[in-house]
Amino acid sequence: MSNNTLNQLEQLRYITTVVADTGDFATLKEYTPRDATTNPSLILKAALMPEYQHLVAKAIADNRSTALSGPALVAQVVDCLLVLFGQEILKIVPGRVSTETDANLSFDTAALVAKGRKFIALYEKAGFGRERILIKIATTWEGIKAAEQLQKEGINCNLTLLFSLAQAVACADAKVTLISPFVGRILDWHKRNAGRDFTATEDPGVISVKAIYAYYKKFGHSTEVMGASFRNIGEIQQLAGCDLLTISPALLGELKKTVAPLERKLSPEIAAASDIQKLVIDEKRFRWLFNEDAMATEKTAEGIRLFNADAVKLEKFIAEKL
Repeated sequence: MSNNTLNQLEQLRYITTVVADTGDFATLKEYTPRDATTNPSLILKAALMPEYQHLVAKAIADNRSTALSGPALVAQVVDCLLVLFGQEILKIVPGRVSTETDANLSFDTAALVAKGRKFIALYEKAGFGRERILIKIATTWEGIKAAEQLQKEGINCNLTLLFSLAQAVACADAKVTLISPFVGRILDWHKRNAGRDFTATEDPGVISVKAIYAYYKKFGHSTEVMGASFRNIGEIQQLAGCDLLTISPALLGELKKTVAPLERKLSPEIAAASDIQKLVIDEKRFRWLFNEDAMATEKTAEGIRLFNADAVKLEKFIAEKL
């Protein structure tokens, strides 16, 4: 079949795994992605929708009889709610779902490991195998170390809020399953600081992901690269061929309406020819390179704060229901 008869979403599926960035089940049914990702902001948005109140009610009912009370009960209900959304998503998508750990644990390796194990236990209790779950953790040094431990236990991780090559290399060294570099948020930072817009080809977020992809393929890392947080379809078009791309419903719709031929921009062959240099990372080197990258430092910290703010709103919403 000629690609000219296919829309760009269909063309993209031939070279990249399409993932939906949503907690809304109707969207998943409409765009049929292989995987789905969620975060506290998306779950909060979904939990406030009338059609998902039955999941909120179930999370509360399932935990009412526990000995927990106060903040501990609220935290338990929230964990169960995240997993309930994940279970419903897994009934729709054939692949994996990412479930996010608490943002306020981002600098606590032991707590992140415990939370990852807890999520997997809740999924397995409901009959879903761990091979279909990705535990989502912010890409701090502590988060990377937690993911390294979880991976050794057969618990797959998705390292999120990733903005730099140093973060990506540390993740690959830790043998994490997947990383989510945030294309659009990198662009946001550079637009604000440069006081101008960028074309898709010069987009700093696109350039960052291309470099990470090239590094992984050139040096034989198995960690998958999943571009995330897109601002426009131009960014997606420039990353066609990336291992995975997680795309919002609005941009999935735009791709579906676009019928121009889609050119593959990333491939292992192109990556092998790149002149990117090997980077040796330990904790001191990681912290220094991260500190020297103002954009990565600011956007990671800001992302953790924003996810935590939405997690607090979700906890408040649950506390009122209790």
